[in-house]
Amino acid sequence: MESKPTAQTVRSRPSGALRIAFRLPIHLYRLDLGWLMGHRVLLLTHVGRKSGRVRRTPLEVIRHDPTSGESVVVSAWGEKSDWYRNITSSPATEIQTGWERYVPEQRFLSPREVYGEIAGYERRHPLLARTLPRWLGYPLDGTEGARRRFADSLRMVAFRPKGGAE
Repeated sequence: MESKPTAQTVRSRPSGALRIAFRLPIHLYRLDLGWLMGHRVLLLTHVGRKSGRVRRTPLEVIRHDPTSGESVVVSAWGEKSDWYRNITSSPATEIQTGWERYVPEQRFLSPREVYGEIAGYERRHPLLARTLPRWLGYPLDGTEGARRRFADSLRMVAFRPKGGAE
């Protein structure tokens, strides 16, 4: 009998074909083709907290505000994600999204904000909202409790151009 993943079997990092698919946006941005993804995927440039080396990580944008330029991204592996730990130690150095490149201001969302972003994402992208959590080891069953546990496991960061609109 196959067991369902639970919060205790917190997701492992992607490997194989899934890792290749997740890293494809890096190559598109290198070829100046980031505009193909619009504001759905951004490329985060940050500095490794241990190595001091420049790192680039593609991240799905769960919400983009065209007025302020703010993009909200999720750390699916919570505080274990290297990129998340890196920007906690030293702020992000650059964001590329669509045609834009900028030095960002960043803010870490509160648990209440994360929950609100998850609910908004479910409304805007119902199919992805059902599929992605399963890939990450969290089968959502539509209950409030499952959604809250999922939101509590995530970390979100908002990036906007420095000196941008409030």
